[in-house]
Amino acid sequence: MNTIRRKPPTPQPSRIQGTLGVRKSADDEPSAEEAPSGREPAAAARTPRGEAPARPAAGERPPRPSERAAKPARSERAPRRDDGAAPSRREEGAKPARGERTARGAGTSARDDERPARGEWGRKRADDERAPRRESAPARRDDGRAAPRASGPKRRDEERASRRDTAPQRRGEQAPPAAAAASYEARAAAAAAVAEAAQARVAVEGVRLSKLMAERGICSRREADEFIERGWVFVDGRRVSELGVRVAEDVRIHLAPEATRTQQQRATILLHKPVGYVSGQPEPGYAPAVSLIGPDNQADRDTAQRFHPSHLKNLAPAGRLDIDSTGLLVLTQDGRVARQLIGEDSKVEKEYIVRVEGTLAENGLALLNHGLWLDDRPLRPAEVEWINDEQLRFVLREGRKRQIRRMCELVGLKVVGLKRVRIGRVKLGDLPLGQWRFLREDERFG
Repeated sequence: MNTIRRKPPTPQPSRIQGTLGVRKSADDEPSAEEAPSGREPAAAARTPRGEAPARPAAGERPPRPSERAAKPARSERAPRRDDGAAPSRREEGAKPARGERTARGAGTSARDDERPARGEWGRKRADDERAPRRESAPARRDDGRAAPRASGPKRRDEERASRRDTAPQRRGEQAPPAAAAASYEARAAAAAAVAEAAQARVAVEGVRLSKLMAERGICSRREADEFIERGWVFVDGRRVSELGVRVAEDVRIHLAPEATRTQQQRATILLHKPVGYVSGQPEPGYAPAVSLIGPDNQADRDTAQRFHPSHLKNLAPAGRLDIDSTGLLVLTQDGRVARQLIGEDSKVEKEYIVRVEGTLAENGLALLNHGLWLDDRPLRPAEVEWINDEQLRFVLREGRKRQIRRMCELVGLKVVGLKRVRIGRVKLGDLPLGQWRFLREDERFG
C-alpha cells in the first residue's frame, strides 16, 4: 500500500519568542561523521529572535521514531567530541581536570603507564633526588647484608654472661661474698643516714607519743592510740587525750587503771600446731591455725579460765610456722607480746628440732652457725649442733621466711621434718598435738 508523504505545514509564530527551537527532520540532521568536533557556541544554537519555532498543526502527528536518525549499534561507538579538536592549553603532564578522562592504551591503565617495572623502583629516582639516609641506618657490605654496628648489641655469649652476672640470686643460692657484702654495706650506710636524719628531727620536734610507748614495751602502737583517745595515758603526770602529740624521749609515761585491766584481759594462747595448717592468712585448701582455738581443744580447761568467743577478737599469730612444720605457735591479743616476739629489734630465742637427710658439706656445720647469707643479707649468729645422725638442734634469734630449710640447702642437706619446741623461756612441754592453752601469769618469753 502506498503512503502519501505530506509536506509539513508552515510553522506558526510562537507566543514566546526565542525560547523554543525548530526541530529538524531526520533527513536534515547531520550524521555522526559530520558532527562537529566541539560544542557549538551558545549563540549559534539559539533560535533567532525574529523566527518562531515550528509547531505541528492540529491533527498532524509528530515524526515517528522510525523516521529519526538511527542510533549507532552497540559495538559501533561514536567518536568523542574532542577527537581531532585542538590540543588543550594545559601544560603537558599536568593533572587532568575533574571529569576529564586520560587516554589509555589497549589493555593498560594510566597507572600502569607510570608504574616502573619490577625491580626498577630504586633506579627510577635520580641520584640528586634521593632522600638522605638516616644516620641510624646500618651500613651495607658487598654481599648485600647489613654490617654490624660499631655500637650495636654484644654477641650472644657476652649477653648471656652479662645476664648471669646481673641476674638476681635464686632461692637458696648464696650470693657472692664480695657483691653481697658491698650491697649490704651500701644499704646499711643508707639506713644509718636515715636514722641520723630521724634523730635530728626528734631532737627538734620530739617523737610521737604512741611510738614511744611501743618502743618502751608499754603496749602496741594501735593500743596506744586507743588508750590516748580514751584518756588513759599520762605524760609527766598530765593526761593526754589528743592523737599525734609529740613528746621528748625522756618523759615519764604511765597508764590509768582502766588500761591496765584491759591489758590483763587480753589473752595469749599457746598452740601445738599440726602439719597442714597455715599460721597466718588462709590458703586455698588449707585451714588457718586459729580455727583450732575452741572449747573442745582447750587443754587447761580444768585449771585456767574457760574459753569465750571474745578471746578470738583480734587474735593474731605472733610469728610464723610453715605449713609443713609443727610445734609451738603463739597467738595473742596483746600488742606487747607481739612486739616482743616479732619486732625488728626482737632477740627472743626460738629452738627447733630438725630431721635432715643428705651429705653435709665439709665446713657446713660452721657455716650453719655463722657465715651464711640469705636475700643479700648476712644471717645473725645461730647455735646449731648434732643431736644424732639424723637430727640437728637449731637455736635462732631471727625469723626469715623458711630460714632453716634454706640454710640446710646451702650446705647440702634437705629438711624432712621440723618441730619448734621453745620460744624464749616458754616451752612446748607436753601440750598434745592440735590442742592449746592460755599463757600463765608466771610465764614470760623474755
